Amino acid sequence: MARKTTEEMMQELEYSIKPYRKDFKTFTRLPKDGRKKEEIIKEMEALNAKEEPKWKDGFVSGAVYHGDEDHIDFLNQVYVLNSQSNPLHTDVWPSTTKFEAEVVAMTANMLNADKVTEDPDCDDEVGGVVSSGGTESILLAMKTYRDWARDMKGISKPEMIVPRTAHAAFDKASQYFNINMKRIPVDEGCKADLSKTKDAITDNTIVIVGSAPSFPHGTIDPIEELSELARENDIGFHTDACLGGFILPWAAKLGYDIPPFDFRLPGVTSISVDTHKYGYAAKGSSVILYRSLELRRYQFYTTTDWPGGLYLSPTFAGSRPGALSATAWAAMLAIGEEGYKEIARKILETGAKIKKGIAEIPELYILGDPLWDIAFSSETVDIYKIMDYMGEKKWSLNGLQMPPAVHICLTHRHSQAGLAEKFIEDLKSAVESVKANPDKETEGVGRLYGMSANIPVKGVMDAFMKRYLDLLYKI
Repeated sequence: MARKTTEEMMQELEYSIKPYRKDFKTFTRLPKDGRKKEEIIKEMEALNAKEEPKWKDGFVSGAVYHGDEDHIDFLNQVYVLNSQSNPLHTDVWPSTTKFEAEVVAMTANMLNADKVTEDPDCDDEVGGVVSSGGTESILLAMKTYRDWARDMKGISKPEMIVPRTAHAAFDKASQYFNINMKRIPVDEGCKADLSKTKDAITDNTIVIVGSAPSFPHGTIDPIEELSELARENDIGFHTDACLGGFILPWAAKLGYDIPPFDFRLPGVTSISVDTHKYGYAAKGSSVILYRSLELRRYQFYTTTDWPGGLYLSPTFAGSRPGALSATAWAAMLAIGEEGYKEIARKILETGAKIKKGIAEIPELYILGDPLWDIAFSSETVDIYKIMDYMGEKKWSLNGLQMPPAVHICLTHRHSQAGLAEKFIEDLKSAVESVKANPDKETEGVGRLYGMSANIPVKGVMDAFMKRYLDLLYKI
C-alpha cells in the first residue's frame, strides 16, 4: 500500500467516524463551569436522533438484537433502579447477587445443566458467572483452563486447539495469557475439521474449542465429536455459544435439526453464551458456565495479603455495573420460554426467506448451511463492491475474508414485515450494478476489505488497523 493511499484512506475513515465535528462542540478539557444538564440532554438527544434510524429500521447486521421500543423502555427503567449498584459490595447490594445467581441458573438450565447432576456416575455441578460480554467470557474460560492444566497436569507451555472460524477473542486470549493457539482448518461446509483437530493434540493441549455457531458463517462445528475427542484425552472442551446459546435451544423445540452442543455431551466442560445478544439484555452482559464448581474456582481471583483487606472477584473487573446484570435478569423473566421461542421462530423464518432469495441469484452462493447468520460470496463479481452498494441502500453488513464474503446476522429487527424481501430486492440491484460497472470505484467498508485482500504483507494492514484505533481517540 503506497503511503499516499494510506493517508487518503485514513482521512476518509476519520471523516466517517468523526462526523460531528462541525455540528457539535468538542471538549478537550473540563469546562470552567459545568454545563446545564438540560443542554447536555438536548445534545445527546440530537446525536441519538441521527444514529437511531441506522438500526431501528432493521438495516444493521447484528448490533441491536431486540430493539422494540417497549422493551428498550422496560430495560431503561430497570437500569435506572439499579444504576448505583455494584456487585463488588455484596453487603450493600445483595439484590445484584440474587440477579446474577439467577441469570446463571436460568442460563445453565436452558443449556441442560440438569443432565450433569442427573448422571449417577458424576458428582459435578454446573456453575458460572456473569461477565461483561462474550469476549470476557472467552478470556475467562481460556485463563481458567491454563491455570487448571498447570495445577492438575503440570503443563507449563499450554496449547489450545481452535477452528479457523472461531471468534477473534480466542486469539486475544492466546496473546494475553501466553497460550499457543493451533488454528484448525474448516471443511467445505465451514465446520471444524475433526481429523486435523485430532492430529493437533499434544501433551500440552489444555482445551479444544468449537462454535455453536461460528460468527463468520453461522455453522455449528461437530461439537459432539470434538468434545468426545477432548474427553478421551482428558482435555477441556469449550463450546462458544455466545451467538447461538439463546436461539439454538428454541430452534430445537421448533423442530429444527439442531445437533447437541451443550451439557448433554459429557465432554463439554464450559460454555459461553451472551445474554446481551439473543437474551435481549442491555449491552454489557454474558454468562460463562463450567461443568464443575471446582473448574470454576480456577477463574476466581483472591488475595489475602493486601493492606486494603481481603480482596476477591469472580471476573477480571473489580467494580462492575450491577444495573447491566439486572437488565439480563429482567429481560429473561419478562420474555420467558415462550417469548424467546416466538422471537426465534420469526428470526429463523426470516433467515429461510433470505437464504432462498440469495440462492436464486446466480452470481451468489451461501457459505455452509446457516440458519440465521448468513454469509454469501461470489466467483463472478466483486463481493466487497456488492457490500458497498448495499451500504448505499442503507444496509450495514459485515465483510469477511478467507474467503472474501459478506454476511448478515439476523436479529429481531429483521423480522419486520417486508424487510427480508427488501434485502433481496436491494441485493439483486447491487449485483446488477456491479456487473454493469465492474471497474467503478466504491466508497465504504467494502473498499477497505478489498484493499486488505490485495495486501501481501499482513503486517502492513495490522499497522493500518492500529492507526484506525488511534483515530477513535483523536479529537
